[in-house]
Amino acid sequence: MSDFTDLIARAVSPSMSRAEREAVYGVVRQAMRRLQERDALDPEDPRAQLQAHFVEETIWEVEGLITRHLARQTIDAAEREKGPAPPP
Repeated sequence: MSDFTDLIARAVSPSMSRAEREAVYGVVRQAMRRLQERDALDPEDPRAQLQAHFVEETIWEVEGLITRHLARQTIDAAEREKGPAPPP
């Protein structure tokens, strides 16, 4: 699943707005549903539900990575504004 996470992570960027990222995630969800339809997989089938769960889990993971990245940028900017720490 890490390849899938990498694929989604490359499709979004921390510089994108939340709405822009949601649009990308919508495309990912739609692609998953199309693949399931192509394979004649009923949405109520446990395999389809598992696939949907993995997609949502991956999106959650990517959002977590973006949140951590943005938090780190905020911390770094605050530290730069504060200047060097005084000697002990």
